Amino acid sequence: MPEATKYTYLTPETVSKFANLELLAQGIVEGFIAGLHKSPHHGFSVEFAEYREYVPGDPIRHIDWTIYGRNDRLVIRQYEQETNLRATVVLDASKSLDFKSGSPITKFQFGCYCAAALVAMLHRQQDAIGLVTHASKIDTFFPPRTSAIAMRENLLHLDALKPGGQSDLASIYHELAERLPRRSLVILLTDLFDDPQRIAAGLRHLRHRRHEVILLHLLDDAELNFPYRGLIDFRDLETGERMEVEAELVRDAVQESVREFIAHWRRICGDARIDYHVLNTAGPFDRALAAYLVRRMSR
Repeated sequence: MPEATKYTYLTPETVSKFANLELLAQGIVEGFIAGLHKSPHHGFSVEFAEYREYVPGDPIRHIDWTIYGRNDRLVIRQYEQETNLRATVVLDASKSLDFKSGSPITKFQFGCYCAAALVAMLHRQQDAIGLVTHASKIDTFFPPRTSAIAMRENLLHLDALKPGGQSDLASIYHELAERLPRRSLVILLTDLFDDPQRIAAGLRHLRHRRHEVILLHLLDDAELNFPYRGLIDFRDLETGERMEVEAELVRDAVQESVREFIAHWRRICGDARIDYHVLNTAGPFDRALAAYLVRRMSR
């Protein structure tokens, strides 16, 4: 695990709490049954797997200088053990996540803490881990890599990231379905506040490309339980639109709508064989994320 004291969203306490947890793919990834990690130590028995473009931070020893001499292109030779599991954390940084009610942190900050913990955990497992952040378009795309430098870049990016803009989840997921390397593990952190039909199409595209998908649905406790009383002035964080409502008059309808919203996504994800889980941002992120990981490991 990394030196956690250097990062806003990764503390020494987080490192210790996740030290005994694992996140393994449970489907068919990269042509073999994932969840069973290959040994990272193969000595000289490793087999060449593929080329990919060089990214700053990659080990220079893996550059194919012959190809560079012929085509003036820097490419990396990847070997069998490096293609075991490629995972990418995809964090929604749209303005709707810049919200908290009685929670100590916003949904966005909760997502950043979860993303940092997942990046560190997958790096510890010696898997290739990447990070994508977005609102209406992809802000930053770090491809999956195994190096400590790459992991550090991911964590520092999270530290500097600010929420803003409207979401366009469908476009993001369609683009990632084509852009992510081969079949990989994709972990989505979002509040799903966008057109449900378009999002569902993007999720199905990811699955069609044989990516395994985990969808972690970030919701504030107020969104789940609607604790408001009296006349409430609501403002859409992405559009700025405002609306006044009498809380007692709409509470039952709002709570039923939320239940239907979650049930809808459970059905969509169940049909697409996507692992869907709601994270209530009111509690400690590490407890919520660890509970999910323990449940997943027990299957």
